[in-house]
Amino acid sequence: MLNAIGSRKELLLTDYYPMICDIIGSDKLDELKNITHHISTTRFQHCVNVSYYSYIVCRKLHLNARSAARAGLLHDLFYYDRKEYNFLREKGQPSHSAMHSAQAAENAAEVTSISPLERDIIEKHMWPMTRPLPKYKETYVITVIDKYCAVLEFCIPKFKKAVKSKKR
Repeated sequence: MLNAIGSRKELLLTDYYPMICDIIGSDKLDELKNITHHISTTRFQHCVNVSYYSYIVCRKLHLNARSAARAGLLHDLFYYDRKEYNFLREKGQPSHSAMHSAQAAENAAEVTSISPLERDIIEKHMWPMTRPLPKYKETYVITVIDKYCAVLEFCIPKFKKAVKSKKR
């Protein structure tokens, strides 16, 4: 079952799924299922969340929803522990926030061919930490949705825990 956090829809049964079906089962994406991200989820689930909600917003705004869905799924395609990277990096090296998007774009190009729009989305989804400015409206959408999903992923488990303890 494939779902986005906060959604009750089974994504395999929506018009979203055909946009990403050729890449969702990639071995490179499967590796993300074992990496914790934003405390309570996996990096894979985070990418699905960003992909799905970006697709919905871009479709409503009559933007390129297909590219948003694909780039959203690939935007955090890196395999190192971000906390360990920031702890071990030497002075003068960029922070994880500033550099992981370039690594994700390289890895995404190994999974599938990516358009210039998809590359811009992946490389600049951490704007304003990354420079230069995004070139496309879809990149701004993903940038906002990425932050929105991070907040959901952090808060929903805490909210559920609080509700559960209140019922006792």
